[in-house]
Amino acid sequence: MTFSILARCPDTRMLGIATATRSFAVGARVPFVRTRRGVVAIMSRADARLGDHALGLLDRGHKAAMVVDMLVRNDPHAEHRQLAVIDDDGDAAARTGAANTAWAGHQIHDGFIVLGNVLPGVQTIDAMRERFLRTAGAPFEERLLGALEAGRDAGGQVGGQVSAALRVHDADRFARVDLRVDHHDEPVGELRRVFEAYRPYIPYYIQRQRDPRVPPWHEWKPGGAGA
Repeated sequence: MTFSILARCPDTRMLGIATATRSFAVGARVPFVRTRRGVVAIMSRADARLGDHALGLLDRGHKAAMVVDMLVRNDPHAEHRQLAVIDDDGDAAARTGAANTAWAGHQIHDGFIVLGNVLPGVQTIDAMRERFLRTAGAPFEERLLGALEAGRDAGGQVGGQVSAALRVHDADRFARVDLRVDHHDEPVGELRRVFEAYRPYIPYYIQRQRDPRVPPWHEWKPGGAGA
C-alpha cells in the first residue's frame, strides 16, 4: 500500500528516499539509509528487520543486487514484499513479489528506483520518474519530494494516503533531512509544509550536531554566520 522513490545523487553522493502509504507511520518501516553505504525500501508487508539486515549487508560491501537476492533467499514471505536497494556506487536493484496487491511494480533507472503497490496503475510511478528526471539540477531533497507529489497527483494509492516520509543522508553519519508525517488526511501536502519550514534550517541542524555552542534555532539566522 505504498509508493516510493529512492535515489543516489551522482554529484554529491547523497542518498535518499521519499515514501507515502495508506497506513500509519510509513517512516518507521519503509525507509532505511546509511551514509556512504546505500538506501533501502522494504514495502508491502514491511518488516523493519529486513531493512536493518539490508544495511548490514551493505556495510559488509555487498552490492545492491546481491542484497536483494539475499533478502529474498532468507525470507519465507518474500512474495508478499517489495524490495529496493541502491548502493553507494549507484547500482540499483528491486523486486516485486508475486503476492503483491495489484497494481504493483517497479522501475529501475540510472541511480534511482520508483515503485509501488495497491496503486490505480503504472501512471503513479511513471509520474514520479518523469518529475525526478525533469528536475535534474534542483536540490536533491526537493527532487525526491517533488517526485512523491507527482505520484500523488497521478493517482497515488488506491484509497489515498495517511502517512509520508522524506529521508536524505549526505556525508555525515546523521541524516541531513529526516521528516515524517505519521497520520494526516493529506500527508504528502503536510510533508511539503513541514519541509518548507525546515529547509532554511538544514545547515543549522547539521552545524548544531557538530558544535553545541551554536545558539538555539530561533536565534540562528538562515544565511547568516555559520550557515
